[in-house]
Amino acid sequence: MTRTAYESERLALAIEGSGTGIWDRNVQTDEIYYSTDWKAMLGFKEDEVSGRMAESYTRVHPDDIAYVKRTIQDHFDRKTPYYEVEHRLRCKDGSYKWVCSRGKVVSRDSEGNPLRMVGTTTDVTSMHEISEQLHNTVQLLTSLTNEVPGLVFQYHLQPDGRGRFSYASAGIEDIYELSPLEVADSVAVLDRLIHPEDLYSYHASLRTSAACLAPWHCEYRVILPRQGLRWRQGDAKPQRLDDGSTLWHGFITDITARKNIEAELHKFATTDFLTQLANRRHFMVQVEAELARLRHDKSRPAAILMIDLDHFKAINDRWGHALGDKALRHFSAVLSNHLRETDVAGRIGGEEFAVMLRAAGFTQAESFAQRLQHHLRNSPLIEDGQHVDMTVSVGISVMNPTDATADDSIFRSDRALYQAKNSGRDRIERA
Repeated sequence: MTRTAYESERLALAIEGSGTGIWDRNVQTDEIYYSTDWKAMLGFKEDEVSGRMAESYTRVHPDDIAYVKRTIQDHFDRKTPYYEVEHRLRCKDGSYKWVCSRGKVVSRDSEGNPLRMVGTTTDVTSMHEISEQLHNTVQLLTSLTNEVPGLVFQYHLQPDGRGRFSYASAGIEDIYELSPLEVADSVAVLDRLIHPEDLYSYHASLRTSAACLAPWHCEYRVILPRQGLRWRQGDAKPQRLDDGSTLWHGFITDITARKNIEAELHKFATTDFLTQLANRRHFMVQVEAELARLRHDKSRPAAILMIDLDHFKAINDRWGHALGDKALRHFSAVLSNHLRETDVAGRIGGEEFAVMLRAAGFTQAESFAQRLQHHLRNSPLIEDGQHVDMTVSVGISVMNPTDATADDSIFRSDRALYQAKNSGRDRIERA
């Protein structure tokens, strides 16, 4: 066997069983030759397929015929270097197979008109079935994730710190009021939505998760154009990719309702219902925290004031308990108006109150107490056109870093308060 004959036989054997058939078209006569394998691919015997192009086109699926003819014509007109198209062909049993047809004009006349075209047709039905299954699976997963409340996402963080959402469900519209397209290339837009006070911790949590490959969990606030201030919770699992980047799969949910409930419960547990000041327990927690801070930073003292409404029992006896409650609320409002953001006031019990002035000594505390007394004298409670005069006695101490417990400074202030009351009330005494 010659080398040429051997190579031809090897080519024929390679084509046989590959699901590929050969065709050879005479463009001038509109006749076409199909190989035995081409016919067998569609279930036809050797003598069951004619060589007429008109008949050949009848086997092309009606939805594909225009596309097939247009693609062939583009190649005839030299708009494309070769002809390639995927389409459906009808089999002998009436079913359709997906095929990929490839061909090329191998000869033209002197004017460039095509004379002969040779090509192959390959059965790609199984590939299309797999592709369709994958497409259906993707569609199902997309539909499911789009129905999940919140944002289902895939987040990709490059080693240089650039991040993007490689996948974001439709829930991003509610979570961030953005579209998936807006975060597909960069998440820089999120920095403008995350609350400034939470932005650092948000990025720090991602960096920590990436460094340790630990699950990401973060609760943070966002400020959205339509929804305003909302709470978000993010949870995801990271994985390291070969290029050193990190990929998270997770979800972000709206926890605003839960946070509001937590805030209400916290307020209920830490606030005196009548005066809306801190209750005794919460006030003492704040004093204990300040004492711990003072032990590390002795340069910023804190003053403790114990305050008692003078002759409160007489107010109750004369006006009744309902007005006594009004008197407590009136004083609490006056007291609150004199507090700085860093100060804490609480109702310790009955008509007794306490104030902690951070970064304040005796001088600042006395000035505070004097302003409080002055305001009470000039803004009395009015009931049925009558003035209900109130005065307060105040005892002051300064917290020491050597105090064993927070109760020590409270005890000193309470002792000074006792002296103020015994000295005639409406007085201020230092411990």
